[in-house]
Amino acid sequence: MRRDLDSPIATEAFAGRLAAHLKAGLMIHLEGDLGAGKTTFCRGLLRAFGHEGAVKSPTFTVVEPYHVAGLEIYHCDLYRLTDPEELDYMGFEDYVHDRSICLVEWPLKGQGVLPPADLVISLSAGLGSARELKLGATSEVGLAILSAFQAAEGKVN
Repeated sequence: MRRDLDSPIATEAFAGRLAAHLKAGLMIHLEGDLGAGKTTFCRGLLRAFGHEGAVKSPTFTVVEPYHVAGLEIYHCDLYRLTDPEELDYMGFEDYVHDRSICLVEWPLKGQGVLPPADLVISLSAGLGSARELKLGATSEVGLAILSAFQAAEGKVN
């Protein structure tokens, strides 16, 4: 699925609509260059789940936990990892469980250690604040979510 998003508000709104279809136990990879809108996407998703505070990029902390709507949502930024095995040292496996949703920016930095994605969100910058978003599924659970989301989006458009 591909969408053009003309502003950060549109990016957050898209994430909010997708949030309605998500459930615990998901691994979501977010791909895109610096400034492509990955954290903006995560902010929209977290707000849709009821988070009211700030959502900052976890570039230096690596993981920011959020406990909302009965879920543990972990917003991860692997940009500063120098070796995928650092995920083992930081106990990343503790974040992946049946009550969590993991949102992972820069997933290629964890390749070989990071669990595979259920959904992959790719963002690329256009002119000004415009973004192109591609949403894909790589597991059966992800395919079911994508299918339900596409059906709902078809009703909206």
